[in-house]
Amino acid sequence: MTRTQEVVQDVVIKFAGDSGDGMQLTGTQFTQNTALLGADLSTFPDFPAEIRAPQGTIPGVSGFQLRFSSESIHTPGDQWDVLVAMNAAALKTNLKSLKKGGKLIVNTDGFDVKNLRLANYPDGVNPIENGSLEGYEVIKMDVTKMTREALKDVQGLGTKEKDRAKNMFVLGFLYWMYSRDMASTEQFLEDKFGRKPEIFDSNIKALRAGYNYGDTTETFTTQYKVDKARIPAGSYRSIMGNQALAYGLIAASVKSGLPMFLGTYPITPASDILHELSKHKNFGIKTFQAEDEIAGITSAIGAAYGGHLGVTTTSGPGMALKTEAMGLAVMLEIPLVIVNVQRGGPSTGLPTKTEQSDLLQAYYGRNGECPMPVVSASTPSDCFEAVYEATRISVEHMTPVIFLSDGYIANGAEPWQYPSSDSLQPIHVEFKTELGHDEPKFQPYKRDEKGVRPWAIPGTPGLEHRLGGLEKDNITGNVSYDPENHQVMVKLRQQKVDMIAQYIPEQQLDNGPEQGDVLVLGWGSTYGVIKATVEELLAEGHSVAHAQLRYLRPFPRNLGAMLRNYKTVLIPEINNGQLVKIIRSEFLIDAQAYNKIMGVPITQKELMEEIKKYL
Repeated sequence: MTRTQEVVQDVVIKFAGDSGDGMQLTGTQFTQNTALLGADLSTFPDFPAEIRAPQGTIPGVSGFQLRFSSESIHTPGDQWDVLVAMNAAALKTNLKSLKKGGKLIVNTDGFDVKNLRLANYPDGVNPIENGSLEGYEVIKMDVTKMTREALKDVQGLGTKEKDRAKNMFVLGFLYWMYSRDMASTEQFLEDKFGRKPEIFDSNIKALRAGYNYGDTTETFTTQYKVDKARIPAGSYRSIMGNQALAYGLIAASVKSGLPMFLGTYPITPASDILHELSKHKNFGIKTFQAEDEIAGITSAIGAAYGGHLGVTTTSGPGMALKTEAMGLAVMLEIPLVIVNVQRGGPSTGLPTKTEQSDLLQAYYGRNGECPMPVVSASTPSDCFEAVYEATRISVEHMTPVIFLSDGYIANGAEPWQYPSSDSLQPIHVEFKTELGHDEPKFQPYKRDEKGVRPWAIPGTPGLEHRLGGLEKDNITGNVSYDPENHQVMVKLRQQKVDMIAQYIPEQQLDNGPEQGDVLVLGWGSTYGVIKATVEELLAEGHSVAHAQLRYLRPFPRNLGAMLRNYKTVLIPEINNGQLVKIIRSEFLIDAQAYNKIMGVPITQKELMEEIKKYL
């Protein structure tokens, strides 16, 4: 039998199955293998909302989308070249996004009468048998049967346990299809299950059986290969957003010399930050899983008061619970990093789906005049630099800072080039340790040229002071109910935040001309789709540019002038129009909105059609 190898530039694969089929693990392992290969990549995990949704149902479908390419890419792709459907529900949920002519790998065991009924197919209708999949390259495999056959000699496991290895069979087959070495996954399995020989053997044998199935079956005569990407030389790793965020906080702790304290309460999709930081006690990281969101943030406030780098993490509903304590941190004027990994809302909403709907909450979601800087990340790897910068602002300007990520960024992965310690901007920390010559008594609200009050660790001789949530007298910090003083303090707190604009970079264009027809202004996870779409439009000769905001409050000092250089400013957001409201009110320009609120990212096709309306 003759085998051929075809070199392809770009591939998008969607792994989909029941929430117990191990699709997230399969996708993650293929991603790690791809990263070692050196291809550029982008991922989009898609979880069901329930921890264990009813098996075989549409709400229980779990998916993992991976795009890898020998060229630079910015999104996980609009449509898929390959769809792996482990059951009927997975097919029904995902078929609409499979390219015509694309490969459809189906586990035939997942299309029995029971699975078809659970997926709400009419009685007697089986899509893999009735010709409805004409136009796709359908690869039928009874993965369950072949996995059981491969594991028939494995002792100590029942049929149910053996069936859990069927995702490894599929992974092995795809490793063969895309000309991959399996060593990385074999090592992973040894590290994870080395002390459980029967589980290790079942996974290894299923993995190799899938590879051998592709290699020995005459049905498959073509393998595919994606070459290394042409990206700048350096040391890279695949990294997810929450991992990068945790590493950015660790780097900020080390560079500032401040021991870090994380006070938090687990919530999807922010919990992995706690999990990751808890592994790094060697850097002096202290993690505290509190009994609730309020205890999480207030413990971090206490740590900051005591001279630590205080951090708390959450998602939308948790932000609502932390609101009162955020106001306390603003009144105290102490450093605190508040991480919000946004998800679909309101209330419990769509806990495993992505959204950008907490920007107005970050701006205004507290009682009283309560200004706080807001910083956001744009990609998984950007979380490192962006949260590092949020920490720098918090420490150097003595203010709590809200850092915005979202579910798409948190769970997505991409290649990340390791930064060197020397390349990181210094974080200057200055504790007040003694009274000045002209100070008969410590003045905790006496400000410097940046409007920043001194940071004095409790117990420092001569610097005794107390803080609380009641309004402060200017300079002395004593409790004050004086109306004129309250107005002064409100203005000073706002002025301090506004002055941060003088200590952050001016806004730069990501791409495109400095003036023209359309400027697409983005923030957060819309970065990839805007970049890819604008690049394509520029190649077609259109007058369009792209700017991506990291600093959302205060805005970079040159942003208003930049916006007025274009006939139309278009702001795509995964919400009902939030940044666009702020831009309109701040700069009095008629910015246009493009909004998608479906729990999934904006696609390149959708955005292309929208931009062309204004060209």
